[in-house]
Amino acid sequence: MAQPNAEPVEDYDYESLPPNFSLLQNMAAGAFAGIAEHCAMYPIDAIKTRMQIVNPTSSTVGTGVIQATYRMASTEGFLSLWRGMSSVIVGAGPAHAVYFATYEAVKHIMGGNQAGVHHPLAAATSGACATIASDALMNPFDVIKQRMQIQNSAKMYRSMLDCAKYVYRQEGLAAFYVSYPTTLSMTVPFTALQFLAYESISTSMNPAKKYDPVTHCFAGAVAGGFAAALTTPMDVIKTMLQTRGSAADAELRTVNGFMAGCRLLYQREGARGFFKGVRPRVLTTMPSTAICWSAYEASKAYFIHRNDKSS
Repeated sequence: MAQPNAEPVEDYDYESLPPNFSLLQNMAAGAFAGIAEHCAMYPIDAIKTRMQIVNPTSSTVGTGVIQATYRMASTEGFLSLWRGMSSVIVGAGPAHAVYFATYEAVKHIMGGNQAGVHHPLAAATSGACATIASDALMNPFDVIKQRMQIQNSAKMYRSMLDCAKYVYRQEGLAAFYVSYPTTLSMTVPFTALQFLAYESISTSMNPAKKYDPVTHCFAGAVAGGFAAALTTPMDVIKTMLQTRGSAADAELRTVNGFMAGCRLLYQREGARGFFKGVRPRVLTTMPSTAICWSAYEASKAYFIHRNDKSS
């Protein structure tokens, strides 16, 4: 029998951020998502970096992801697969906090939080704005990460800080941002494509926009893989620019921008060179974005539910 004095259960709109859902909570959810995403798939990311290096030695990579992983672990030690991860942990938290805070703020301003309504322009624009802001913070950490992922980096750098000091002394502050325009040429369309696909898939699967782990995981994985495959050429050039300072090739060390990198890569390896590492990139990105979106949406749901109970 129903209790006449029972208080009705208040249902909250998951996607419509309430007034008491603070910027700090949004940033905390994003930071948690970013660290979880990068750490889980870091070894495959290391293999991707090795595969994308121009003119690698035969002992650096194998013909496939499994062979390359085995070769790296057997010749350099199992822990070499995680070398440089400290840079990701330090940088990914703040960068993803800025990323998701910017995303939610822009999407809210553009009216993209209305339940049951699909806003592709709001999703793509908010994703692009979030990327520009977060990459400005993350780019130096990404340079350090890739320098520590290349072969024999353990002989050059003892730690993340040692690597940062070395790069600064040898190449100056510009080395940390030489790849930033190229990074944006990759991550802005990547993020726009990912957010557009994610919002499209999640809205189709979950029109009410309630918290649904299966939807968030599936939509995140498909959206991430789709965007990663299409933006691989820019990622290859980004890797070239970020690792050029460690190259023995004199011509490679003088590459100073996106177009120069494209010309050199096409000259050396042809059109196929622009898709080096596409398989580990997609393999890394799909579970990474699934983890990222799942962690972010779970954190957001937790904060909103807690705020709803305390209000």
